[in-house]
Amino acid sequence: MRRLCQPPAMRILVTGAGGLVGRLLLPRLQADGHETIGCDLEVDVADPAAIGALVEEVIPDAIVHLAAISATRNPADDPAEIFRINYGGVGCVLAAMRAHAPGARLLLVTSGLIYGTALAEGETFDESAPLRPRGAYGWSKAAGDRLAAYQAAEAGLDVVRVRPFNHTGPGRREDFVEAKLARQLAAIERGIQAPVVEAWNVEGTRDFLDVEDVIDAYAQLLSPEVPPGVYNVASGRGLRIREIFERLLAHSTVEAELVVPAEVQDPSDRSVGCADRLRAATGWAPKRDLDDTLGRLLESWRGVLASS
Repeated sequence: MRRLCQPPAMRILVTGAGGLVGRLLLPRLQADGHETIGCDLEVDVADPAAIGALVEEVIPDAIVHLAAISATRNPADDPAEIFRINYGGVGCVLAAMRAHAPGARLLLVTSGLIYGTALAEGETFDESAPLRPRGAYGWSKAAGDRLAAYQAAEAGLDVVRVRPFNHTGPGRREDFVEAKLARQLAAIERGIQAPVVEAWNVEGTRDFLDVEDVIDAYAQLLSPEVPPGVYNVASGRGLRIREIFERLLAHSTVEAELVVPAEVQDPSDRSVGCADRLRAATGWAPKRDLDDTLGRLLESWRGVLASS
């Protein structure tokens, strides 16, 4: 297990800087002594002229590409737009990097969902696992991951592909399952919702981390000491979504019934990662207690509802 030296100060461009991770990553990188430039919806990362002009202006030492349409169950999401942003955006960032910052390190954030569902109970995904994504989001992230691997090899670019598993914390949008559960509990506490919490497949298993642990990993992967390649960011522990609800409920001041459609319950839907490669390269390990994270998530939704 390696211990990294403090990396030299860099100029770092972060796309998707307005999201949950981006809002926390920028101050963390600044605290580490780096200069940061963030962009969000004001720059269309799938527009080659727009992202090219930005990279040409900044000339970064590193790029953290977070910008993406996130995984949701919204049926109105357009698969073509998901691919335009999540896959096309990767291509545009790579082209801008080749043209204007060929010596930069690209930290490309994809997703642990590109592995799909484990085929056996207790199986964890390491970086050699085949990619079997489901849905437009998973396929778009897998395609971007493979495009980056190919272009890194072809053009000799310094690319680190990161596959984070589920991560959460205060500020998580309610279209993610744990935040949806927390928001409903906060609404029940305020008396604006009946004591019934609705959810989807609560028998599915996911690998959850505190978002701050994920940010720790990203900050360490920017170090020039870390070899380029692909790294999972994962706890290695699986929790059923029902267990996440029970842990949130333990932080709540109310009792609530969990109501789920029986026909969609799928205990074979499992996604748990192995981060041994990341640990060996950087010494990283998750430090935050997930129960505390879930408690802070619920408290954040109390605040949102109190101010609405």
